[in-house]
Amino acid sequence: MMIKDFFVNVVKNAADEAVLNKKLGAAEKITASFVCETPKNPEFGDFSVNVSSLARDAKMAPPMIANAVAEFIKPEDFSVNTVAGFINFKLEEGFLKKVVKEILAEKENYGRMDLGKGKKVNIEYVSANPTGPFHIGHGRWAALGSSLAEVLKFTGYDVYQEFYINDAGNQINKLAMSLELRVKELKGETVEWPEDAYRGDYLIDCAKRYIEQNSNEPYGEFAKKDMLRLQKELLEKFETHFDCFFSETALYKNNEVEKCVKALETAGKLYEKDGALWFRTTDYTDDQDRVLRKQDGSNTYLTADIAYHKNKFDRGFDHLINIWGADHHGYIPRMKAAVDALGYDSSNLEVLLGQLVNIIQNGEAVRMGKRKKMVTLDELMDEVGVDATRFWMLMRSIDTTLDFDVDLAKQKNDQNPVFYVQYAHARSCSILRKAVEDRLDTETGEKLPPFIEKKELDEILNNISDDLKVPELFDKADEKSYDATRKLILRLEEFKTTVEGASRMRAPYLLCKYASNLAYDFHHFYNFTRVLSDDKELTKGRLALVAAVKNVLGEVFKLLKITAPEKM
Repeated sequence: MMIKDFFVNVVKNAADEAVLNKKLGAAEKITASFVCETPKNPEFGDFSVNVSSLARDAKMAPPMIANAVAEFIKPEDFSVNTVAGFINFKLEEGFLKKVVKEILAEKENYGRMDLGKGKKVNIEYVSANPTGPFHIGHGRWAALGSSLAEVLKFTGYDVYQEFYINDAGNQINKLAMSLELRVKELKGETVEWPEDAYRGDYLIDCAKRYIEQNSNEPYGEFAKKDMLRLQKELLEKFETHFDCFFSETALYKNNEVEKCVKALETAGKLYEKDGALWFRTTDYTDDQDRVLRKQDGSNTYLTADIAYHKNKFDRGFDHLINIWGADHHGYIPRMKAAVDALGYDSSNLEVLLGQLVNIIQNGEAVRMGKRKKMVTLDELMDEVGVDATRFWMLMRSIDTTLDFDVDLAKQKNDQNPVFYVQYAHARSCSILRKAVEDRLDTETGEKLPPFIEKKELDEILNNISDDLKVPELFDKADEKSYDATRKLILRLEEFKTTVEGASRMRAPYLLCKYASNLAYDFHHFYNFTRVLSDDKELTKGRLALVAAVKNVLGEVFKLLKITAPEKM
């Protein structure tokens, strides 16, 4: 249970007792709900519950309500005070010790919860046309989607990750034509390039492979397979692993597009006008009806997309999450209209819209058309590394434009956010290593035994018991160390609420923010606290705390899908 939930229950139970004992005026039962927050003024306590919502039933002033309820709270490893209509709680050493013990005992299960209760969720993201390399924006969707999938799994959802291959339509015809022209060029022929052709250098390499393999496969099929192969390799490199690459052409081969159109027609949602087939999306929330089949008999992009969403629901998914670029905002109402028209519930279609990524170099935004380097995601990853690229892509909420500072992302110092958080993990590992290593007296050169034997450390970390006494963690004689220790443990417990928030809000950026705050608190603790000393009991307790930091940071990194270095 999260500490905030614990204190909400404490207040609820105390309020019930206050009513039974006629201490809450006219109130006959508790109907209000309570929320536990962190007080703005830390002097009040670590957590706070506002009971002012009881004023209507009790016919009492909020300060009197708080005092009446507090009378029935029996403190156990925490103290209680009231300010206005708030009941405040401050954790004592025993409570904080339990947090550390829980982290060490639960290990990789610490913070896991069952929000999803096994609900089957399909997350579809990236879904780029197989016509060229991924651009930098695709990297943001890849980082977000893969991290969100991990967060949802961690919080009890059954997650399936899918990439929709837009491999039907005119863009594939253009790709075929462009590859053919590149092949002819490499064979020494003179060619004329249409304005709408794909002229990227990447097709030169594709053309070379076509010639080397002496392929007689249609140009479009060869290019599509080749581009998709490169895309899959890059996604794997970027720690983005899909359960399925779903082909748009499969919808046509299996007659699913036509069946979908007929289903809409049967439902009375289609009509003909000016030689085209229209979908009545205005019956729902769209601002105008949409064409499904054009005058020339060809389908619009929307038609196959509707069939694809029908396919996903028909495969048994309870909830669909799509990650799209912000330019697809107008597409949402028509897709939700289609879901409802087909008899599903559009509330089970969730679309996350992402803003653009700006590349910053030398303190200035670099215009896309002016870039000499890092035009593609692959080039950016090669420049700054996979971890830095992922962390920076995840650092901001998806609904805000992301400024990716390439120069800063390459730095190996505290100014670079990803270096800062990874260094905290490496430091925790270093402390645990040094604890069991032989020492050397710098004055006499004499060899000294380690601060603690490895078997003793293993006992602390792997066989959690009740002998972690208060003196092992806290030194009240050192006020700065004492405060830093308290703050660090409170931050560790905050992981639970952060994971819950990241899951509910579909916001992995909260984990980046949390990792930065935890790293700051850990570095602050280290600056004011001597972890390894001749006081063996204190050393044991502080090593337990360091190990707890290592465990929680490691879990955050797994959710973000970045590495947890043990040395830097």
